[in-house]
This record gives sequence, structure tokens and C-alpha cells, in this order.
Amino acid sequence: MAKNIGIDLGTANVLINVHGKGIVLNEPSVVAIDTQTNKVLAVGDEAYKMIGRTPGHIHSIRPLRDGVIADFDVTEAMLEHFINKLNVKGFISKPDILICCPTNITSVEQKAIIEAAEKSGGKRVFLELEPKVAAVGAGLDIFQPLGNMVIDIGGGTSDIAILSMGEVVTSRSLRLAGDKMNTEIVNYVKQKHNLLIGERTAERVKIEIGCAVDADPETKMSVRGRDVVSGLPREVDVTAIEVEEALHETMMAIIQAAKDVLEQTPPELSADIIDRGVMLTGGGALLKGIDKLFADNLHVPVMLAERPLDAVALGTGILLDNIEHHRQH
Repeated sequence: MAKNIGIDLGTANVLINVHGKGIVLNEPSVVAIDTQTNKVLAVGDEAYKMIGRTPGHIHSIRPLRDGVIADFDVTEAMLEHFINKLNVKGFISKPDILICCPTNITSVEQKAIIEAAEKSGGKRVFLELEPKVAAVGAGLDIFQPLGNMVIDIGGGTSDIAILSMGEVVTSRSLRLAGDKMNTEIVNYVKQKHNLLIGERTAERVKIEIGCAVDADPETKMSVRGRDVVSGLPREVDVTAIEVEEALHETMMAIIQAAKDVLEQTPPELSADIIDRGVMLTGGGALLKGIDKLFADNLHVPVMLAERPLDAVALGTGILLDNIEHHRQH
């Protein structure tokens, strides 16, 4: 009996859930490559540490950009590396693999992902839409004839979907999510403080003092970077209020997309959502106060998933059980 594998192939992180074991791997979706020899030097955690800190001929690549495969060969190498880490070859038979993808993925990209997974040792490869899997992982029962709404804010994309009877009824996928928030913080600090900071520093600011609404004026954090004018290293304090300001536009764009999805929803399902509320998942759901901001603007209850970062990976495990279940009947 092969152990089936669920993969959350995210722009920021790859999580792998092995049937019966739970989430066994959670590493950044980063690959370091030596451009002189085209060899993969490091994948995941090791490669992430190299971002912005490598000599010219070593590139840290994030093969998935905005939830889409930007570099197919590197994605394949990354998938293969992670799957080999699990030692699939040591399984008695080849596992079935379930991979999650954003709702706006093209058929060419779907084929590409399936091929990569097959090459890495999968027997049958299934693709599922990310918001659907996230909803299952967050504990929603999406297989009933009831409306469920999920907003999954990941690294590259924010997926918004209304689900009923196990399928997506209406959805939107925006290329505005965690990465975009980091970029907004980088730009804001550059404009306001004349300081260039790196992507990783911006991410740290977002995680430590980031806030979607009602930021505390007292909360601040010192960041280091390069002065735009003098070119020398310098340190400044960034406040939580500044971060809220930097993220405001992205937040409002996600809320607007959620409103658009609600407007296209059949009235019976809309009625369910007033009762059942909206489930927030993905790393973006960890931003302080995001549930309050969304609830205030959408006028429906908003809940946070218990483990927002793991929701998609947990969902793959539950759906794989269902695949097994269907096969026996």
C-alpha cells in the first residue's frame, strides 16, 4: 500500500502531507542555482538563507511567482528534491499525489505540474483548486448543499471562493498577497525614510509589527538597510501605523475582490454566508486585525482558520482519504 502524498505547492512555501503521518515538510519555495554550471546548489531552507546574500554567479530563484510556475525546470528540480527527501522510492508502490493550484491556472500550467510530479515518482497525480482544499483544511464541510466562503491569502495569490457541494461556485484569484505586501513595505520605507531594505527584512516587519487595522501608535521596530542618498548602511524605526498605511491598498483590493465574488453569488448561498461567515486561511490571515478589517467591510462574520499556514496541506490529507474512499466503492 503506497502512502499517498498531498502537496501545497505555494509561491512562498511548499508543504507536504504524507498519509498517516501528517505534514512532514514545510520549506520555502526557493532554489539556489549556480549559473555557471546550471547545477542546483540548495533547495528550501538552505536556499532561502542565501536570498540577497550570494555572489553573482549564484542565483536564489523562486520558481513560482504570483502562484504561477515562472520557471518550469527549477520547479521540477524543487519538487523532485522535496519528494526524494521523503524517500518515495522506498515506498512499496508508487504513491498517488494530490497537488493544489490557484483557481486561475492555465491548462498548460496544469500539465506542467502533473508532469513534474509524475517524474518525481507519483503514480496518479490529481490537481485540486487551492481555496477548496484550504476550506477543507480549515474544517469547513464543503460537501453539503450550503454556501461556504473562503479567502486564502498566500504568498503569491489571494484566492477567494464560494463553495457548495464540494465545488467552487464563484471565485477570483488575485496576484496580490504576502509577496505584494512585502514589496509595499519595501517601497514605503524607501519613499518615507530614503532607506532600501531587502525582501526578507520587509517580511520580518510584516510578521512582527504588521497590522491591518487599528495599529498601536507605540509599536515600532528598527530596520537596517542602505541609505538611498549616501549609499551607506543606516538604521531607522518603522512604526506599526506606517506598516498599516503601506498595506492599506493591498488590503482594500482583496476586500473589493471579495465583494465582487459576493455580488456574483446566487442569493441562497449569500444567505448561508451571512449565517456561516467567511473563513480566512493562508499566511496572510496571520496579519493582526485582518479579520476585523474584513468583517467591517464585508458586513459578515469573519473567522480565522485554526492553522492558517497549514490549511491547504491539511486539506490535501483529508481529500486524499476521500480519494481512497471513492476507490473502494
